[in-house]
Amino acid sequence: MSDTPRRIAVLPGDGIGPEVISEVAPLFECLGRAGVGAFEVETFDWGAERLLATGEAMPRDGFRRLAEFDAVLVGAYGDPRVADPDYLRRVLLAMRFELDLYANLRPVRCLEERLNPLKHVKAEEIDLVIVRENTEGMYSGAGGSVHANTDREVALQEMVVTRAGVERVVRLAFDLARTRRRSKVTLVDKANALPHAGALWQRVFEQVAADFPAVETEHLYADVAAMEMVRNPARFDVVVTENLLGDILSDLAATLGGGLGLAPSANLNPGHVSMFEPVHGSAPDIVGTGRANPIAAFATLAMLLRYLEAGGAADAVEEAIAATIRAGAVTPDLGGERTTSEVGETVRNITMERLGA
Repeated sequence: MSDTPRRIAVLPGDGIGPEVISEVAPLFECLGRAGVGAFEVETFDWGAERLLATGEAMPRDGFRRLAEFDAVLVGAYGDPRVADPDYLRRVLLAMRFELDLYANLRPVRCLEERLNPLKHVKAEEIDLVIVRENTEGMYSGAGGSVHANTDREVALQEMVVTRAGVERVVRLAFDLARTRRRSKVTLVDKANALPHAGALWQRVFEQVAADFPAVETEHLYADVAAMEMVRNPARFDVVVTENLLGDILSDLAATLGGGLGLAPSANLNPGHVSMFEPVHGSAPDIVGTGRANPIAAFATLAMLLRYLEAGGAADAVEEAIAATIRAGAVTPDLGGERTTSEVGETVRNITMERLGA
C-alpha cells in the first residue's frame, strides 16, 4: 500500500447501518497507528435522518464529492419512516450509476460447519464469488406506465444490455478467477426465455474466454444454477451474471455461508472510487437492541482494504472474523449471546493481535 493517505468516505446510512459502522470505522485509525497504512476518513450524514430533517437525503453535489475519494464504506439504507418509494433509487442505486460501479462482487465462504445449512456437503466446499453486472439489465430504470390505477393500466420494464457493459464485467470475472485456486467462471443467464440479451452475453463470454485459456468455463441457465447452488455448491468458483439474476442468486448463495449477517459486497469501478457495503439491509426492527451483527461490515472492510492494496491488513481482519466465529463470540442470529459492540471489540482486538500491534 502506498504511503500516501487513502481517502475514505463513510456513509453510515439508516437503521442498523450506524451501529455496525461504528464498530468497523475505528479500525482505520488503529491500522494507521500500527503502521499498516494511512487513511483519511470523512463521515457523511446522508440518509433518512437528514431527509426527514431537511428535505434532502444528500447534497446535490454529493456524487461529485464522493468521486474525490479512493473508496466509500456504506452501512445500510432504508427507513420505514420515509414514504417516498424512490428514496433508495435516488441514494444507494444512484450511487452505482453515477460512479459507474459496474461490478458487484459477493464472495461467499462458510467458515464454520455449524453455520452450514447443507448437511450433504462440507463447509469448506462452499467457496464462491458472484460477479453481478451492476448498472444495466432490468435495474437500468428503462420503461414506464400508462393509465395508472385503472383497469387499462399497462407497465413496461425494459432490460438494457450493452456489449461494452457485458464485456467489462465478464473480463473482470475472468481476471478474478485467475487469482483463485480453481480458476473457473460460470456464466448464468436465462437465454432460453430472454434470447436477445442471452445471445449477447454468451457471444461476449466466449470471446473473452478465448483470452483466458487457463480458466475453465461453463454455462448454466439461472434456474439450474439456483438448484445446483443448493445441491452441489462445490461446482461453483466465480459466477458472472446480469443484474437481476445476480441480485437473486447472491442472496441464495449468502445463505450457504451462514446468512446475510456475514455477507459483504463490493461495488467496483477498478482504478476509480468504489463502494463497499454489507448486504444485510437496515433491519429497522432490531435498531438499538444490540443484536445487529457487525461481521458483514468487517468482511466488507476487508474487501475495501484489499482493493486499496492493503492485503496484510485485509488478511488480519478476515482471520479475526474466522477466529471470532470459531470462539462462538457472535450475535443471536448466529446462535450466540454477544452484543454488537462485544463482537466488534473482539474482531478489532484479534485483528490488531494478528498485525502484532
